[in-house]
This record gives sequence, structure tokens and C-alpha cells, in this order.
Amino acid sequence: MRILLVEDNVALADSLTTLLKRAGYAVDWRTDGRDALVLGEQEPYDLAIVDLGLPGMDGLQVVQHWREGGQGMPVLMLTARSRWTERVAGLQAGADDYLTKPFHNEELLLRIQGLLRRAHGREPNALLQACGLALDESTQQVSGSGLAATELSATEFKLLRYMMLNHGQVLSKTRLAEHLYEYEDERDSNVIEVQINHLRSKLGRSAITTRRGQGYILVGHDS
Repeated sequence: MRILLVEDNVALADSLTTLLKRAGYAVDWRTDGRDALVLGEQEPYDLAIVDLGLPGMDGLQVVQHWREGGQGMPVLMLTARSRWTERVAGLQAGADDYLTKPFHNEELLLRIQGLLRRAHGREPNALLQACGLALDESTQQVSGSGLAATELSATEFKLLRYMMLNHGQVLSKTRLAEHLYEYEDERDSNVIEVQINHLRSKLGRSAITTRRGQGYILVGHDS
């Protein structure tokens, strides 16, 4: 899952980037609202975290332009301002949720999980569940009927989480790479194939089926 972080406080942005990467997200960071506006229009982000006060163009304007242009990715807005009028203005501009600084990292991660699951029509429960699998995002372990809690590597976790949120869909290597890698990363589709095989070794060979020339579909664990 790719996140666009728009925050001009360098120390906070560094901290959040480290936190988000440890939680299994690919993160692109921008400090200027104008740069964020363009990147958000060009790249297929799963979620954006946008500070309200930004140089170049403030967060409200960025989000409003995205919405007017048809960008539907969930947006979590951050602000140091606690007045309810600013929160209302952010929601009216098109933000999906609001978090006032300072905040606890655990709350931020839970807000992100909730927004991503709602965006994919999933209930924001403690575990991400799909196709007979249950993924614990805090421990990065997967379990299911006949499958004991199994640890995943960082890349396996990212890949399985995205496939569970989009289960039933044919996911091409290109689409998977777009949502698993950061902007400057080299996107190697062969790595996706290797990681798919790693997941199959843990979930069962038939857990992920291949549509030749199209991509992969998550089916579920071999019980």
C-alpha cells in the first residue's frame, strides 16, 4: 500500500516515514503543497496524509483540487490547530478523517487501517479478513482454517495485505508494483513473481491463482 505524506516539518516527517515503513507501507514524502498536488494526480496512491499548513499551497486547497479532479483516495488531514472550524473546513474540502497534533503513533496507524479498509468495503476490525484468511497487521502474521499463525516477511506482508483488500480482482504485476514500491524505486515485476511463490509456499499452492497474461487472484488457504 502506497502512502503520500505531505508534511513540511522535517523532524515529524522523518519520524512518520520510519513508522509507516515499519508498518509495511511504501511512503513518498513531499513538503510543498504544489508538489503534492501534482504527485497525487499522477500516482496511484492508496491514501494521503496531508498537513493543513503547507508552503506553496495549503492542505485544504490540495485536497479540494484532488476532489474536483476526481481523485478519490482516502485523505487523513493533520493539523496543529484544534479549533472545530478548521476540522469542519478540512472535511468540507474532501478529507476523510482528521487528526490533531500531537497524536499517538498507534492512533495514526489505526486511523490509516480504518480508512483503507472502508475504502475497499471492509469492516475496520482488529484483523483484516478475506478468503478464509486473517491478517494481523500489528504482528504481520497470517492465520486461517487449518493454518496456524504464520510469520510473513515485510514484502510478503505488503503483498498479501494488498491482495486481501482487493480479493476477487485480477491484479496485474504492474498494478501490484505500483502499490508496493515508492516513487523512486525500481519496479521489478520479477520480484512480484518471486514473492507470490513465497506466499504460495506458506498458504498453499492453490491459494493464489494465475490468469496467464493478466495477473493473480487471491483465492484463499488450502484447508
